[in-house]
This record gives sequence, C-alpha cells and structure tokens, in this order.
Amino acid sequence: MQITIEKEYIELTPERPDETAQLEALWRMIVDCARFNKKLVPIGEYIPSKRNMARFAIEGPPGGSSVQEVRVDRDCRCYCQQCNKFVVLKKGELIPPCCGKLMEILD
Repeated sequence: MQITIEKEYIELTPERPDETAQLEALWRMIVDCARFNKKLVPIGEYIPSKRNMARFAIEGPPGGSSVQEVRVDRDCRCYCQQCNKFVVLKKGELIPPCCGKLMEILD
C-alpha cells in the first residue's frame, strides 16, 4: 500500500489485489453516504523503532437506523457545503443527507 501525504490529505493507493479488497472494505465501513461518516482515531503511539505499526479505532454511529433524525424548527432553506445543492423545507421536515452528511441550515 502506498501512502501519499499532501497538506491535510492522505491518499492510500493499493498495490496488490488483496490491498484493493481491504481498502474497499475499509471505505464501506467508514463512509455512509446516507447519513454520517465515521472517522479514524489514532490509538497509542507510533514509534517505528519500537513496533512498525500504527493502530486506529473507527468511531461513529454504528449504522443508518441508529442515527438520530434531525427536523427543522421553522421554514428554511438547507444547502450542502460539498455540492451547493439547495432544498426548501417546511417546519418539522427532516433535514436530508447529501454528500455523506446532513445538509446545513442556510436561513
């Protein structure tokens, strides 16, 4: 697996078919396009001379059904910070997900 770091971004590039399968499994575990994405949180320390391995925990809600639904308390517009999509919502409607997370209330 090749790891490339550029500013605040990390790119993982599999070099073998088994690494491709592992990266796909990790992606499916972390990314939930319908609601909330999970995150990798470092555990312990990384000292290559001691043990050349980094360990991370996957934190976040366990799945779509356990994620709390959020409703708007007034008529408003919501937008997605990623793709700039807008929707108009009436009081009491659910805030829809877009690009992996809930849309933001604009007004």
